[in-house]
Amino acid sequence: LAAAGVQWVQLDEPCLATDLSAAEKAAFQSAYKQLNFGSIKTVLTAYFDGYRDNLELALSLPTTGIHFDLVRAPEQLSAVLALPAGKIASLGLIDGRNVWRSSLSKKLEVVKEVVAKLGADRVIVAGSCSLQHSPIDLSEENKLDAELKGWMAYAVQKLEEIAALKAAASGNADATVKAFFEANDKAAASRLTSPRIHNPAVKDRVAKITAKDSQRTPFASRQKLQQAALGLPLYPTTTIGSFPQTQEVREARAAWKRGELTEAKYEEFLEKKIQETVQYQEEIGIDVPVHGEFERNDMVEYFGEQLQGYAFSKNGWVQSYGSRYVKPPIIFGDVSRPEPMTVRWSKYAQSLTKKPMKGMLTGPVTMLQWSFVRDDQPRETTTKQIALAIRDEVVDLEKAGITIIQIDEPAFREGLPLRKAEWANYLRWAVETFRISAAGVADTTQIHTHMCYSEFNDIMPSIGDMDADVISIETARSQMELLEAFINYKYPAEIGPGVYDIHSPRQPGAEEMANLLRKAVKRLDPSQVWVNPDCGLKTRKWNEVKPALSAMVNAAKIMRSESPESKVA
Repeated sequence: LAAAGVQWVQLDEPCLATDLSAAEKAAFQSAYKQLNFGSIKTVLTAYFDGYRDNLELALSLPTTGIHFDLVRAPEQLSAVLALPAGKIASLGLIDGRNVWRSSLSKKLEVVKEVVAKLGADRVIVAGSCSLQHSPIDLSEENKLDAELKGWMAYAVQKLEEIAALKAAASGNADATVKAFFEANDKAAASRLTSPRIHNPAVKDRVAKITAKDSQRTPFASRQKLQQAALGLPLYPTTTIGSFPQTQEVREARAAWKRGELTEAKYEEFLEKKIQETVQYQEEIGIDVPVHGEFERNDMVEYFGEQLQGYAFSKNGWVQSYGSRYVKPPIIFGDVSRPEPMTVRWSKYAQSLTKKPMKGMLTGPVTMLQWSFVRDDQPRETTTKQIALAIRDEVVDLEKAGITIIQIDEPAFREGLPLRKAEWANYLRWAVETFRISAAGVADTTQIHTHMCYSEFNDIMPSIGDMDADVISIETARSQMELLEAFINYKYPAEIGPGVYDIHSPRQPGAEEMANLLRKAVKRLDPSQVWVNPDCGLKTRKWNEVKPALSAMVNAAKIMRSESPESKVA
């Protein structure tokens, strides 16, 4: 790099924002002693949190400069001002992980304070982290209205903010830069008071939440009432919710959105798909059917489109993993539910069968985690607003005759802070918001939740505290190893350990699935165990789903035949 004329190299060490052992810190020292940077200038970079107890280590490493994420950890400003002589400070002032304009006047005050202390030659103005977490260019966005766009900044606009900060701090603010700051101040003032963002009724409802709003009767009592009301057999079978989103389904939705298919015709199409899916589940003997979710584009977007306080971009794509990109919803204001979101389809599906139809919802934590979230109030407050909206939907589903309701929380563990010292606070409000969403129904209504492939060992007490009646998890790929966390913890409620991996087109046979269930009941009581796939079937094809689900039902029958506790006549 030096031979190619490169002057600066950034060394990304985000693990410096996490808890490190003494051995890991020693490894840092050892590794960096062996590096020879020569004439290259280097900046050590960590982000998403502060250095905290790793600051001394970071400062000891032989780099020219050190980057501070002052968005996620603004308290690091004191460390910046106390930087040892000779070290250059990279100020991560522009949020690289969200879509909001920065308050440039406030950011400029920070830059000026640091420059006054360290000198301009020791200060770099930067984003808080890589801009790969932000959509590319807001000027290409033609779906959002002008006012909302005025509060936002994508990657290109964030670079403009960085350039404007530098120019203003350097005393080189021309008319263009001054106009940029004026527009920024005006947008910040508008966002601060806009009735689009601030809904007094929503704020008042959150303020009035009490402990009672997150409490249900103890599980043991609920379980007896639910068993009597539902009359399900031992090893009840169900799915996680979605069925194949075929090209036909996607084309119909696209045609409806373009106005080429009328609302009436689209609903007629959806009813037909639901009818076919419910009939199929009846034929193979699924105990708790679902409606298939054919009306849903995405498990977060579908709900966000029906909630106030959410907006959706057309070009706000960001990389999720590999070559997969997602377009997260944007939570810009107080969240509420104007009207029921899923009741129409669940009620219709229930009318087609005498079996208990399971209603399907996305939980408040996942709705938060998989969105761009407003940055003007605590995430806990926003999540409680979402929880109350989901609670309203749960109550309306119950009123419509749906007595099994699944509230998915695949992103529950994903929200954990980087530092373990902060886990307890996050888990406190994450558990509370789930319970708020679920606690408005009668004891006879059974609440399910689903969590995707994840390690649960270190948060099992919190999973238990969520107080769901049934939890379904992915365990097929690990051959039930992930179930050990629930067994060792002595999980008190019922569990659906996935018996086949939906991420593969492979279709395991009934005996293979039964063997997984046999592993489960070596440590669990059979009355705890549900039988279901690892996850939803949205991405699979019908010719893969049908033989796999038939085998799954047969696996449950095998287990019932082997159990002296079987309730099957």
